[in-house]
Amino acid sequence: MMRLSLGARVATTATALGAFASMGTATAAAAEPNGEWAPFTRCPVDAPAMLAADGLARTPQCVVSTSPSGSIKLGKTTVTTGRTNLQIGVVQNSDGTSSVVAPAGGALVAESATVPGGLLGLMCPSNVPAITAICEQLSNSTLNKITATVESVGAPYAFDQTAGILTEQPIVAIPVRIHLENPFLGSKCYIGTAANPIVLRPENRQFPEFGMSFFQGDGTVAEDGEMSRINLTGATQNDSTFAVPGASGCGLGLLGLIDAAVNAKTGLPSAAGNNSLTLNNTQTHLAGLNAPGTFAPDAGKRLAQNWHSAVD
Repeated sequence: MMRLSLGARVATTATALGAFASMGTATAAAAEPNGEWAPFTRCPVDAPAMLAADGLARTPQCVVSTSPSGSIKLGKTTVTTGRTNLQIGVVQNSDGTSSVVAPAGGALVAESATVPGGLLGLMCPSNVPAITAICEQLSNSTLNKITATVESVGAPYAFDQTAGILTEQPIVAIPVRIHLENPFLGSKCYIGTAANPIVLRPENRQFPEFGMSFFQGDGTVAEDGEMSRINLTGATQNDSTFAVPGASGCGLGLLGLIDAAVNAKTGLPSAAGNNSLTLNNTQTHLAGLNAPGTFAPDAGKRLAQNWHSAVD
């Protein structure tokens, strides 16, 4: 069995996706691993913190969490989300704490989603002449369409080592911002910023189903394999505690008029308790060495070697 506590591992995995609810599309290169490694297409096994994990004081893991659908409510606007995929590395410390390592291209990859009503719904009608002039041009569906993308703006933090196998308890905090894209909004229109992000703290609404498999380094299933994979599936996750800052950076040189119009129509900024995130049927997997101490001080290097043997 793996050296890490189940509570710590589940706390990391069961919430990774919930914290990064998708409203849009992020891009990152993905490998195609074999066998039991298959879900772990972007595990940052070559990151310095992962490679430095010795297997005694620090143990490395790969985590992936996906959801086929969900929704997120920000102020007065609710968006139906598509498939989301979060992948991270986790270094579990012997004192019970842990740290997250994100892939170089970002932790989240998500399907694109369209904001209901488009720009017309987001800022029209308006009593500001410049905004009204834009609204009058929006009968064209291409000009009206808005897509939204959730982007991580910092590493997750505040892991709870047991909340992942419980319900109604925050598991991890993850800061994000939301990129709104439309020709009239410009390229720098965001809800939340790196300095003032939306911080999601998802909770399980029911207990996930538990499963476990064992495999060789290259992903081949084997009861005596040196690797194991924990599977936590089927839970709905939710967070209704986060606050949402106002939009900023929107518009093409209109001195904040579009920011103000978007915020007024959508009810932003929005205080905690007025917003919510729901992720359906989360599928979470965690892979690691069964006996990391036997590879000390090179457990991190062994994990990377195994992952590459399933990919290369």
